[in-house]
Amino acid sequence: MKHIINKLLSIALLFVLSFSTVSSLSATSLNSHVYQSENSDLLNKLLSLNGVSDVKSLESKAFKEKYVLNIEQPINHKNPSQGTFKQRVFVMLTDVNKATVLVTEGYGGAYAERPNYREELSRIFDANIVFVEHRYFLNSTPQPLDWTYLTAENAANDLHRISVEMRKIFNGKWIATGISKGGQNAMLYTMFFPGDMDVTVPYVAPLCKGVEDGRHEPFLNEFAGTQVERQKIKDFQTELLKRRSTLQPMFNKLCADKGYEFNLPLEEIYDYTVLEFSFSLWQWGAPVSDIPALNADDQTLFAYWIKMCSPDYFVKESNTSSFFVQAAKELGYYGYDIKPFKQYLKIKSAKGYLNKIFLPQGLNVKFDKSVYKNMKRFLDKTNNKMMFIYGEFDPWSAVMVDEPKGKNIVVFVEPKGSHRTRIGSLKEDDRKKAVEILTNWLK
Repeated sequence: MKHIINKLLSIALLFVLSFSTVSSLSATSLNSHVYQSENSDLLNKLLSLNGVSDVKSLESKAFKEKYVLNIEQPINHKNPSQGTFKQRVFVMLTDVNKATVLVTEGYGGAYAERPNYREELSRIFDANIVFVEHRYFLNSTPQPLDWTYLTAENAANDLHRISVEMRKIFNGKWIATGISKGGQNAMLYTMFFPGDMDVTVPYVAPLCKGVEDGRHEPFLNEFAGTQVERQKIKDFQTELLKRRSTLQPMFNKLCADKGYEFNLPLEEIYDYTVLEFSFSLWQWGAPVSDIPALNADDQTLFAYWIKMCSPDYFVKESNTSSFFVQAAKELGYYGYDIKPFKQYLKIKSAKGYLNKIFLPQGLNVKFDKSVYKNMKRFLDKTNNKMMFIYGEFDPWSAVMVDEPKGKNIVVFVEPKGSHRTRIGSLKEDDRKKAVEILTNWLK
């Protein structure tokens, strides 16, 4: 998980972007309609599930029936007496006897309301969908807000409880899948509950070992693209810093006009927005050839920079705050290499920037490396069927799963691919092989 700005919250949008790439793999196309019948067997079964409320029918262009509902979850699964919250779930039907895709979203799930929404694996295998919004995002946020219980283990328990209930309805094989942080969520769920799913397919899922993991910076400096491309990016970033006297006022005006508020001074946010540029460009696979020439006018440079990497990514206490809390606690993140630009920067160091920029005021957390260590051990020993999909030049591939030894684990990497990589965007041979493996797993 910004157009290039909200790269974390808008990972969700990538589901939609992926639809066209997999159309050639699509199974049966279903008629568009809203299923409103009170005699619907699925509706009646949903209403009978434990903890389910607020069931509403939604329009769908891909499914026979589609519903959104809430399911009551313990805030703390280890101690349910501490209270509950409502978690938003979307349910989409093709046939109860076919496979069901459990979308382990890592963020908010509002985009699943769209009538044309369909996840890639559901499209390939004509499968049902149970889509779960992550705790502490959008409609699934506990009140009052206590960050203590925003953990990978509690999120996995949310998914387990939902899958137990939904198995009362759906009889086929089950596939857990998600993109980026949703992919993390899928593999963590499989680690905590290895018996729940038949197949797990994390897309572009990172596995970080620290708040500033340390592997992203050399990846960007030495691996992504060609040496000529990397130098062109670095020269562009340097030019932005050299032109601070004319670009900073434009930057300040943009932030004022948009109403952006930050935890750091604007000249420091300017620095971070420049540092973020290379990560954003490679993450979303933008052509390096589109970068303006260094002698272009201020407006041209500024417009392209902000298009690719807007400062709204760094605003304080946004809809992405829950992710940054998780990153600081146990999921990890990336750092910035300031050495090539140090003479032009206002910041003296980028160390600890996540806590300074993103965490809610007054929240102090210490990173727990146990999630990373436990996942590494699990991947080396598990017999679970897991397929990992990555893009070669996606900076998150710097922290992809590290040659797991599990006998049923396979990894596909799209050459020169980005964070948009999906099965449908793999090379033809790899795409066919991936679908064949999944088909055999689902038999």
